Amino acid sequence: MTASGQIVDVFGDLAAEQDQLEAVLFGLLPADWEQPSAAPGWTICDVVLHLAQTEELVVASAAGDRPGFAPEPGGPSLDELADQAVAADRDIPPDQVFSRWRAARRSAVKTLRECPPGARLPWATNPLSPKTLATTRIAEHWAHALDITGPLCVPYPDTARLRHVAWLAMRTLPYAFALAGRRAGEVRSELTGPAGDLWRFGREDAPSVISGTAGAFCRVAAQRLAPAESGLTTTGPDAAAALAVVRTYAA
Repeated sequence: MTASGQIVDVFGDLAAEQDQLEAVLFGLLPADWEQPSAAPGWTICDVVLHLAQTEELVVASAAGDRPGFAPEPGGPSLDELADQAVAADRDIPPDQVFSRWRAARRSAVKTLRECPPGARLPWATNPLSPKTLATTRIAEHWAHALDITGPLCVPYPDTARLRHVAWLAMRTLPYAFALAGRRAGEVRSELTGPAGDLWRFGREDAPSVISGTAGAFCRVAAQRLAPAESGLTTTGPDAAAALAVVRTYAA
């Protein structure tokens, strides 16, 4: 439910975000799949493979299996585990990777929809509710869609689904502050959505405020845009610090 009281189908929005990416992938030429993406060290095909693997992990998590990207103390990081998984399957041809992701993403949405009330699914560093996990999948698909479309100069317009990404970034600010070893102050955001409507997150009386476009804020949170280049404004004692550490993913 949004701040205005509107009920939102996060599972439907996840499917819609994936539909938008699937339409882009259908239009790629065979040579495009081997082009470098904006994700360091990964081709376009590697990015789609990673999305397929993580959607398969959604289904595995719901079945009670431990997610393959759950880091162990002293072991490889999440990024290193993801790199290892992609490297292990890198010999799969692009057409098979595309088919694998298409099947996995539909299975993941169906699985999340069918989870019983109160379910908590193991994921990365913490168990998540099905709706929160769906939100993280929207954020990941959107961010990786930028990694794919940016280098290929393919349009990928922002949509109202960025509300989920912005909510996730604001909701996890205490985690982001803790990860950076900084004190977590009360911060709110006032963001302009793609349609020109105003999105507010956080306590209304929070003394620190981040303002600007939702697209810029979400790109900063996804580590796809530097705060200094975002056009976002910060006021109050903790807003600039929040913008420096905000993220939409676990470390």
